[in-house]
Amino acid sequence: MVVSIGCSGWSYDDWIGRFYPSSLANRRFEWLHYYGKFFPTVEINSTFYRVPTEDIVKSWVEKSSQIPDFDFSVKMPQIITHQTIVNDAADKAAAQASSFEDICIRPLADGGVLGTVLIQLSPYFKLLDEASMQKLRKLFEVVSADRFKYAVEFRHRSWLNDRGTELKSDVLDLLVEFGITNTIVDGPAFPITRSLTARHAYVRFHGRNYDIWFKDDEREDDHRINRYDYLYSEEQLGRWKPRLEEIIQNADEVRIYFNNHGMAKAAKNALYMMDLLGIPHEEKEIVIQDQKKLGEFA
Repeated sequence: MVVSIGCSGWSYDDWIGRFYPSSLANRRFEWLHYYGKFFPTVEINSTFYRVPTEDIVKSWVEKSSQIPDFDFSVKMPQIITHQTIVNDAADKAAAQASSFEDICIRPLADGGVLGTVLIQLSPYFKLLDEASMQKLRKLFEVVSADRFKYAVEFRHRSWLNDRGTELKSDVLDLLVEFGITNTIVDGPAFPITRSLTARHAYVRFHGRNYDIWFKDDEREDDHRINRYDYLYSEEQLGRWKPRLEEIIQNADEVRIYFNNHGMAKAAKNALYMMDLLGIPHEEKEIVIQDQKKLGEFA
């Protein structure tokens, strides 16, 4: 059993003085190595916004080779998940996904540093009819889910059952068929589902800024830098412990990422979660000021 806990991204300027020492402020090239002292994995967000070049992927492999037992999980580009597949171009989306595997996924896997590939679907990609299911099937048929670990994160509630508590049975069946895991999320946009659809599990913590999550702009008097600027309380994370222990018992590999990255809050919460689950790690004090916590465990 492998349980890896980390953050969604590591290259944040507002982590300086909180997580990264001030001495590293102008030495960004050392940030990943420092991050790797505390966490065995990281979720790369940049691949969502643009397909990396061959040189960038090679640099990730080279940098991580200096960090024992470290890996990257990567997000499928938004051009596939938020544009092409939403605009009814299923064949094109499949071709783009295959290309992404060649450019990014295989080199990371060949370098021994690939974690999971996250397919984060658009909130505008809805389960309207059988055609929506066929788009997903075509995408799943192209990716190498038999070789690489894939996870999918649904963002629209049309994929849920009538009670709104779990994915629809035919959606779960599709994921099981291809061995793609259902991403379990804690956040304002989607309920916490329970079903595991593969032997590997993927959990993401987005924070609970319910009031600004769906807004494009923040209020001028709001101290939060963005909707991911949220600190989970120890009580909130403590309520997750039995659920995560259940996941760990039913999976061979579990990856847990904190996406509430504002002001190094993800790093603080990730370290606490490691303590909660009894995972040894190097100690690190992260001082968070002007903390604001919203919401309760659902």
